[in-house]
Amino acid sequence: MDISASLKRSVIASSLLALFSAPLFADDQNNTVAQTNNNKTTKQDDTITVYSKTYRNTATKTTLEPEETPQGLTVIDNEQLQQREVQSLNQALRYTPGVTTETKGADVTLMDNYRVRGFEVSKSYYDGLVLPYLTGWNLQTQIDPIAIQQIEVFKGPTSVLYGAMNPGGMVNMIAKSPQMDQATTVDVGTGSRNLMKASIDTTGQIGDSNLSYRFIGLARKQDSQVNDAQNERYVVAPSLNWQVSDKTLLNFNVYYQNDPQMGINSALPASGTVTSNPNGSTSPSTFAGDVNWNSLKRDFLMVGYKIDHDFNDSWSFLQNARYTNGSFHQKNTYSTSFNNDGTLVRNIYSTDEKLNAFAIDNQLSGKVETGEWQHNLLLGVDYQELSGSSNYKEYDTSGISGWSSFNIFNPDNNLITNPSSLSVTYNQDVDIDMDQVGFYFQDQAKLDRLILLAGGRFDSYKSNTDKTTTSVTSSSIDQNNFSYRVGALYTFDNGIAPYASYATGFEPTTSQDSDGNSYKPETSEQVEVGVKYQAPDMSKSASISLFHIEKNDAIIANPDNYTDPALQVGQITSKGVELQGKWFITPSLDIAPSYTYTDMQISKDPVYNLQGTTPVYVPTHAASIWANYYLYNGALTGTRVSAGTRYVGTMEMDATNTQGKVPAYTITDLSVGYDLSELSHSLAGASANFLVNNLFNQENYTCFNNTNCWYGEERSIELHVKYEM
Repeated sequence: MDISASLKRSVIASSLLALFSAPLFADDQNNTVAQTNNNKTTKQDDTITVYSKTYRNTATKTTLEPEETPQGLTVIDNEQLQQREVQSLNQALRYTPGVTTETKGADVTLMDNYRVRGFEVSKSYYDGLVLPYLTGWNLQTQIDPIAIQQIEVFKGPTSVLYGAMNPGGMVNMIAKSPQMDQATTVDVGTGSRNLMKASIDTTGQIGDSNLSYRFIGLARKQDSQVNDAQNERYVVAPSLNWQVSDKTLLNFNVYYQNDPQMGINSALPASGTVTSNPNGSTSPSTFAGDVNWNSLKRDFLMVGYKIDHDFNDSWSFLQNARYTNGSFHQKNTYSTSFNNDGTLVRNIYSTDEKLNAFAIDNQLSGKVETGEWQHNLLLGVDYQELSGSSNYKEYDTSGISGWSSFNIFNPDNNLITNPSSLSVTYNQDVDIDMDQVGFYFQDQAKLDRLILLAGGRFDSYKSNTDKTTTSVTSSSIDQNNFSYRVGALYTFDNGIAPYASYATGFEPTTSQDSDGNSYKPETSEQVEVGVKYQAPDMSKSASISLFHIEKNDAIIANPDNYTDPALQVGQITSKGVELQGKWFITPSLDIAPSYTYTDMQISKDPVYNLQGTTPVYVPTHAASIWANYYLYNGALTGTRVSAGTRYVGTMEMDATNTQGKVPAYTITDLSVGYDLSELSHSLAGASANFLVNNLFNQENYTCFNNTNCWYGEERSIELHVKYEM
């Protein structure tokens, strides 16, 4: 870890804190929202609170209710995460409207591959701060769900609060936080493909002090569904709250993750996978690489703090900061061509990647009344920087017998018998430096049932990339942008709340064309109208959103070869409808349906002839439903039966829309929970959860083009036993 860099960052943090040291900050609000049915509280955790005092909702960066935001929002709570025993953010997003997840199938797990409203999301957020990603490479920090309390998916451009961001939306994972009430959960699990899992989550007050702690630990190992590959992970995440005074809370948090094995990072051809081939076929277990040259390893450390201070009943201040250090090592293969007889021509390569990153966000919020209007004001400045490097090598394969005639329909994955003898044919070193500073403001004004929202932000983004092969080539980017949004929402007595909003977005571009020229920044705008509904007894909630997004100077991967320089087309338009709801039909039964219609096209392209085409990974139709049924009486008292079905419509095989379609699929998942104390009082606190993903083993795929396709998850079975004390 770079100590001098850390000292430098501490000076920045202190300076920014001093900037905001004035009478500021907002009233505490009760953020625990209980869902009720006929005045009966539904399944709530008696000891673990969803929100900590430092919580700010993703939509407004305030403690105001997310439902009061005139823009689409989906919240995935901890109960849903536990019922489905999700192992990644990709899995957690499966039932979220407007999101296409696992775009590289089930086995490529080293990155969070998903899209929101059709647009690729390369960066997720954890507790309001961006998770670093080494742009253009493979090193991405991922948070395991064991450390997540809930996930908030904010739809549409969010640059007004977060700066550089795609226009489809963002995902913010809310971290579990220390609680004063003592609670400990131990979880062990087993299942398909030799799954072994053990975790602990413990929290509570330290003695009679004003300190509370949380400690989270996880160890998990499982074979990939691809032959000769495994996934292995270890997580340690301690945190500490210090209630310095009635007005000041200080939080320290650490997250360390080690992934010694991360499955695969290779693809299969469409022929014999998605489409039939008379010469043979692949299966979900087919491996296109080599067992002696398949190494994916990653580890990273995040150290952060939060300062939350109430100056009086109207003003408060929050500072949120985090330092990240990470590394990634890869030995892998990629295919260069495919013949219909099954011959796959491959290359061997390796990457060694590192990054150091720092992010800090300062938020000043307060309440001001002008006449009958109540204004909830937010002023902020945030800063982030990243420095990273990657060493990329390719190797001579001429001496490996059978390498150039590798048959994917009858693969021999043990051809590299002496890896140390391989000679390097190409060597590239890349150094990346980036920093971004943003200044933002927001006013949420209320008059009786009318809510008006307006905000703006100025961003300055700079980056520099040095590439060294036989010589050094450099490229620098210095881009500025002002983003804003306006919106209105009105709540009627019956719980219906129509809304409308307009928002703009900004994405700096680090890509270059084939001549080495930097592209223009991408900008976007969205018009959204919709209706939200919350029943007076809280038993039903629903929303419908109609959106129209235009992204200008959009950059897409080269449809001929995704390793070639990207293309900057004129404009991409995404428009559609999202519906979602939750209905507590009886005290025992609740359902959560959703539906998404997306019409996405390249609407302007004067250069590359792609106008009128639909990008990959964008289904026109998608739908899902999840249901829970609780048994309170009879022989099966203490049982919960949950099931869900998700439908993903057809998607384009490639960006030119000339290679056919990826077929639609429908997958059903099952989760059955049981309170073991119903068997014996001695088992009080113990429960079991039996899970089947893809119950009917429906084969499904995703594709970038006809030489790069991936299988989705096949059927898997898991059993988890938890003990809470």
